[in-house]
Amino acid sequence: MFDSERIKGEGNLAKRYGLKNKKEIWKADFAVEKIRNTAKKLITASDEKRQEFIDKQKLKGFPVETTSDILALSAEDYLKRRLQSIVVKKKLATTHRQARQFITHKHITIGGNIINSPSHLTTLKEEEGVALNLVMPAKNQEMKKEEKEFLDQIKSPKEKSKEGKSEEKNKEEEK
Repeated sequence: MFDSERIKGEGNLAKRYGLKNKKEIWKADFAVEKIRNTAKKLITASDEKRQEFIDKQKLKGFPVETTSDILALSAEDYLKRRLQSIVVKKKLATTHRQARQFITHKHITIGGNIINSPSHLTTLKEEEGVALNLVMPAKNQEMKKEEKEFLDQIKSPKEKSKEGKSEEKNKEEEK
């Protein structure tokens, strides 16, 4: 019951991935165990079914090529696919805690849809559409220099190209 190695390991995972509590680790363990059990059942199945299951796991973003890779999945692999981790990986937030706050405060969208669950398992297709949608209050127009620089750093290339085009149009109109 009181396994000190397990407790330390869970504590390290919770810190590394900015988890609210250890229950999130246990949920990840359970989800990975379900995937493993399904893979075990498919060992005796046809190659087509096995390959279909492997392809499904690849679409979810897990680094698997064979059934043995699926059996070797860990809770850490699962935690890397959570929306909270993807936001940090895409550098929309500097820490996992900040990413969690952005998500719960509805500042993160996937393909234009607001997602407010940090534990959302993000697929590879969804990962491309993850974006930060910070809306600043109207009365606080005067931002500090650091805040402006941070917002400029995290803007997507599309937004930067739009801004560049609008600046070019303004210069042409002035001429």
